[in-house]
Amino acid sequence: MSKTVMKIGEQSKPRFEFRTFGHNFDKSAKLMAQLSVPVPEKVRERESDEIYILSKTNNINNTKIRNGKMDIKTFVQTIDGLEQWNPLMKAEFPITKEVLEKEVFPAFQVDTPLLIQGLYTLKEFLSIVVEHSKLKAIKVHKKRFGYMVNDTICEVGHILINGVKVVSINSESTELNDIKKTISDLELEGVENINYLQAIKRIIGWIDKPLSN
Repeated sequence: MSKTVMKIGEQSKPRFEFRTFGHNFDKSAKLMAQLSVPVPEKVRERESDEIYILSKTNNINNTKIRNGKMDIKTFVQTIDGLEQWNPLMKAEFPITKEVLEKEVFPAFQVDTPLLIQGLYTLKEFLSIVVEHSKLKAIKVHKKRFGYMVNDTICEVGHILINGVKVVSINSESTELNDIKKTISDLELEGVENINYLQAIKRIIGWIDKPLSN
């Protein structure tokens, strides 16, 4: 079977991901920068403000809102400790009542509240989330530095999660062995692999576990 060549900044078939969160990955970040091939300027440094929608009853659908657009990824499988995720839905605000009822709230795995409008702006949608007992909107600011190591798409992120400072480091690819080599090269073997849903839930106290460091 031929190997898929990853192209940073472009969509691909569902990727496997290694990602971890903590307060200091300076050594691995330095190795990442040293080992990286040149990457396009548009991904070398990026900054964004996002909103993650957390559900107390869901850990398999990852929902974030950025630049007025909602993006939901769904968990596919775990192989050798690496998670594979696939796009589930993309929608732009205002979002129709039908999409909220048939796609968004089912992805949260909660009861759908009574929706009486035909369209909902981002502000109106977030008001519904605030009132829902099982949902929470979390503000996330990201400053991300992009690299490419062993044909895997890599990032170091300096993240604010509801104002809490953390660091994230990750490697993504359609090829498991490329990620495993990158984990080894960055001296991250044995470091826990968790996704944004898990990290945010730990920070806000919904999961009683620490981050990696």
